[in-house]
Amino acid sequence: MDLMGIFPTEESCLEYLSKVRWPEGYHCLRCGGTSYWKKARGLFYCHDCNHECSVTRGTLFHDTHKPVRLWFHAMWYVVNQKNGVSAAGLQRALGLGSYHTAWEWLHKLRRAMVRPDRDRLNGFVEINETFIGGEHSGKRGRGAEGKTLVLIAAEESPRGIGRIRLTPIVDASGETLKEATLTMVEPGSTIRTDGWDGYNLLTKHGYLHAPLTHARSALGDATPLTHHIAALLKRWWLGTHQGAISPKYLGYYLDEFTFRFNRRTSRSRGKLFYRLIEQALQIDPLPVKKLVINVQSRV
Repeated sequence: MDLMGIFPTEESCLEYLSKVRWPEGYHCLRCGGTSYWKKARGLFYCHDCNHECSVTRGTLFHDTHKPVRLWFHAMWYVVNQKNGVSAAGLQRALGLGSYHTAWEWLHKLRRAMVRPDRDRLNGFVEINETFIGGEHSGKRGRGAEGKTLVLIAAEESPRGIGRIRLTPIVDASGETLKEATLTMVEPGSTIRTDGWDGYNLLTKHGYLHAPLTHARSALGDATPLTHHIAALLKRWWLGTHQGAISPKYLGYYLDEFTFRFNRRTSRSRGKLFYRLIEQALQIDPLPVKKLVINVQSRV
């Protein structure tokens, strides 16, 4: 009800988007001009090049066939659910007639939870892998079959765990671990791992590698931070999503888990809503075909 009071009409939602996207005033996406005429339905007309542009163009909301106000309701609902939401839950909350629409919107919002220019982790970072998947018989450990391998990176902070990063990986080979680490952790950082040899390549790429075996650890656990994250991730996966996450879409769910964990201390739902809006305006349009292609390329 509070949200509906703040954004009672479609025009109020479009006005809010324009203020978030262009806090210093509109500038033409074609020529960069700042002389414009503001029209209805979030449209801007440039006086310099006669180009007409919508506030939603080139964003997550590009070419949406649903009201932006309904998107706002979806985003508010998502950030207010502490443990995340399922597509069926979002469908019921919004009164959508199509389950597929709710499923598509959730994946797009999960993509928006990753800021395009987000900083890499730095300082003292702990890295380890974990498996996500159902119970299967057969080989266990790093060579287990029928499960998806996820690399976890967690910053150490005075209060315990700082920011985290998660990404699915194809295997635990040295080359794979090195490439994934380069995308998640700033070179020059100190990285603690267990005794797995696959991490030995990190020293050649600007990292200070501090391996520690479980036997030599005072706690009996060489990587307690990542093990804690792995336990929370699996609890979330089994609880909120009932273990029903397809491996090819896992990356998007990991983005959501990361977004929620890194903002776990925030007491303002409004700020989380603002951040999600802000990042939705920063990412490129994500039609369904591109959504599937992105999934296939990241797993």
